[in-house]
Amino acid sequence: MADREQVAGGNWLERASHRQWLLREADDLFRFFEGASLDPDGRISVPDTKGRPMRDGAPTELHTTTRLVHCFSLASLQGRPGADALVDHGMKALWERHRDAEHGGYVWSFGPDGFADDKKQAYGHAFVLLAASSALQAGHPDAPRLLADITQTLNTRFWEEAHGATAEEFTRDWRPFDTYRGQNSNMHLTEALMAAFEATGERHYLDKAGRIADLIVNRHARATGWHLPEHFDADWQFDRAYDGNPIFRPFGTTPGHWLEWARLLIQLWELEGRVTDWMPDAAKALFAKAVSDGWDETRGGFFYTLGWDGQPRIPDRYWWPVCEGIGAAAVLGAVTHDPFYETWYRRIWDFAALHLIDRRRGGWHPQLGPDNQPKPEPFAGKPDLYHALQACLIPLLPTDTGLAKGLREGQLRGA
Repeated sequence: MADREQVAGGNWLERASHRQWLLREADDLFRFFEGASLDPDGRISVPDTKGRPMRDGAPTELHTTTRLVHCFSLASLQGRPGADALVDHGMKALWERHRDAEHGGYVWSFGPDGFADDKKQAYGHAFVLLAASSALQAGHPDAPRLLADITQTLNTRFWEEAHGATAEEFTRDWRPFDTYRGQNSNMHLTEALMAAFEATGERHYLDKAGRIADLIVNRHARATGWHLPEHFDADWQFDRAYDGNPIFRPFGTTPGHWLEWARLLIQLWELEGRVTDWMPDAAKALFAKAVSDGWDETRGGFFYTLGWDGQPRIPDRYWWPVCEGIGAAAVLGAVTHDPFYETWYRRIWDFAALHLIDRRRGGWHPQLGPDNQPKPEPFAGKPDLYHALQACLIPLLPTDTGLAKGLREGQLRGA
């Protein structure tokens, strides 16, 4: 099949049967996670490989709590029974367990005896903003105070006006302890800022999202031929040699983030009124580079990272780049009507269905080796609902609306 020829049978998303399939997959994910997420000690648990609550004693991390609040707010907006109880549970954990009442902000993790890792990280705070915004759209009574608190914290502690992006991390009492600046946390903040804009109508959220995108994509990704840089110093100079945490701050570049930005740029372009001409062109360039350089033509799937020589650095396939590829292909196909994106939409979903979705036990395998067989590390259990759920729902919504707003307004395309 030639990528730029007409795809046989038209677009999958024009078929009611495919849209129903997406909704069933979303339902399966919700069912897998809702039975494992409530914990009587106030934690949000993640499922083990069989869908049971993890009982490994590990602290509850901020991105776990916030993502589940976001996802079950979406479930509530769909009218899913039981979803509100999970949102309540997560919102209470955010306000009473993650929030630092003494110093402000939200700590990275807590355990049975209080704070575990008490650092304040931009990545986690971005997801607090996303959770608050989605909960507000879902009508949660505590969402306004959470949104006001996280907005103030981001504005006064993290945002660096001179650069148009955020600082990365602080100690509990807000002392900076390194000069690192990262695109990953700012990318997720861009998603959250757009959600906050849609929840409130307040333009300052959208303006910040535009400044982050201009810095990271229009300036830095363009300068490196769309091999999106990940790591920077305090002056936002690209640090090509940086080699940090292999999951959150790996050496080299991460094609999944090229795909994620491709989707976010289309959403931002739409929300701004289609006035920023570089955004759709950059989205198309990032997607094209990701599928040409990051996709394994022999076995399928996206390599997790590439070195600066263009060769796979971490050849494992994680679930989330596949999810981001699905979302990016869907939105680019919708705005361009180019069958190239339909071809990739199908190809990426085929890989997910054949290798990542666990039909026997439920959920998605979080990582595969180069042989496409599930691996037990680096992720324990099946820790993430957020990426897989969004891969199912984003294709069912118009490109000019975010998930929570689209669901609240009844724009989901079902059967």
